[in-house]
Amino acid sequence: MASGILGTALTGLMAFQRSMQTISNNVANVNTDGYSRQSTNLETTASTFSRGNYVGNGVDVTNVSRSYDKFISNNIRTSASALGDADRFQTMTKQVDNLMANPDTGMANAMKSFFNSVSAVATDPTSMPARQVMTTESKTLTAQFNSVSTQLESLRAQNNGYMQTNIDSINSYTQNIADLNAKISAVTKGGGTQFPNELLDQRDQLLSKLAENVDISTFTRADGAVDVFIGQGHALISGDSRSTLTLANSTTDFMQKDILMNGMNVNNQFSSGSLAGAVRFRDQVLDPAQQQLGLVAAGLGIAFNEVHKQGVDLNGATGKEMFVFGSNAIPVYTNNSNQGGAITVAFDSATLNQLRASDYRLDYNAGAYSLTRLSDNTKVILPTGGLPTTIEGITITETATPAGSASFIIRPTYQAAKNITTAITDPKEIAAATTLDTPGDNTNALALAGLESQSTLIDNRTFSQSYQHMVAQVGTSTNSASVSLSAQKALNNQALEARANFAGVNLDEEAANLIKFQNAYQASSQVVAISRSLFDSLLGAVR
Repeated sequence: MASGILGTALTGLMAFQRSMQTISNNVANVNTDGYSRQSTNLETTASTFSRGNYVGNGVDVTNVSRSYDKFISNNIRTSASALGDADRFQTMTKQVDNLMANPDTGMANAMKSFFNSVSAVATDPTSMPARQVMTTESKTLTAQFNSVSTQLESLRAQNNGYMQTNIDSINSYTQNIADLNAKISAVTKGGGTQFPNELLDQRDQLLSKLAENVDISTFTRADGAVDVFIGQGHALISGDSRSTLTLANSTTDFMQKDILMNGMNVNNQFSSGSLAGAVRFRDQVLDPAQQQLGLVAAGLGIAFNEVHKQGVDLNGATGKEMFVFGSNAIPVYTNNSNQGGAITVAFDSATLNQLRASDYRLDYNAGAYSLTRLSDNTKVILPTGGLPTTIEGITITETATPAGSASFIIRPTYQAAKNITTAITDPKEIAAATTLDTPGDNTNALALAGLESQSTLIDNRTFSQSYQHMVAQVGTSTNSASVSLSAQKALNNQALEARANFAGVNLDEEAANLIKFQNAYQASSQVVAISRSLFDSLLGAVR
């Protein structure tokens, strides 16, 4: 009987000692990020049948488990992805809004000052000071277009830098997770109930960090390794192997970046995460803003040139172009897989009100051309007869017929604000009159000044209205982004709080448990002392 009592007491001593060790570990990691509270799982040792009765044999430590809930962990990752997306999108969109809406950095004041100077020439067409002011304001206007375009390009470079940082972080996290998968699988030896809690916590923490950058889904294998997927089921991590993301230059613009996974384009595979926020900002805010700015610049320059060329300057010469867009006004990019062929594209002043803030893709196949507007991915019906053709404010001309399939990217407005410059520097070359023989003729200057209020651009908008429409769109996106960011912060905080309540270390609770197991340990020690006394009494009785 004494040995049974002793053995039972010893199991209690070991179990309660292990329990206190677990509590000590919890307390030591109370401020460790990602640590999950651990618990010692105790189980009654199998009883022994003796003399018609089942006699208990103490307690066993079956496992030291961590507090883990799959749904809470998934919620943390989901909310982290949504927060990363909203934060990046709001941060970048706000900068565009500040640029466009600010009177000092935007285009509204520059356009107004320019047309005011044109009106001053119309009021006194022979005044050289008024003409000088107009040429100066013209330079200021084009310089402002150039400056705003440069600022947008700077934001693009900044956004590209963020994307590269995200991709570097993703690759680092995936490598570390794959390494942890290998360690966890080795410890569990292909399956079992004993798992390395610290390694699991580290992996969960890395998965949450990974989710901040890109939205993921996971699948846990029987050996404890976790597979990670992005997009439509593309494997980012499979056991102890992983895929690598890279950032590559677009074929049409070295400032435009494509995201590749093992060489495959996955630009559209991300729905949330800070990487998705950067892509969404580029596609939904930055590109449209740059295209719309170019539309205003191109529309103003072309419309002004057409009217100016109808007048006569102080030298008696026909008016020339006030604004130019360089030798390559509308760039065309050729696909590397093209089987020959070449096209040129020019603005068409007669259909200027159809010009859109969009790129186009012209495809040649089976002897016929097709045109796609890339801003909304809409097929544009080409007039019969093939090329040349004029459509949506541009004229497309074939200079060489492709020998087979071919594709061309046309960018009418994308670089217009960057390329526009003032061609007239001599005040005498301003064509304010329609005839040289009429002193003080301001007919053409009045027509030039009237352009400010004419509905020249698409959707019957003036230049100012078109620009303000863009500013309003960016402002709406900024406001929505701020609201979304606040909501996602709240949801992420709720998810983190739920985990803290479930898996976090509560020092008061740990102190209470420590006292409980300390008392149990002392009680088991007392049983050991009693069993020793009983054993000594038994020995004395038989001597």
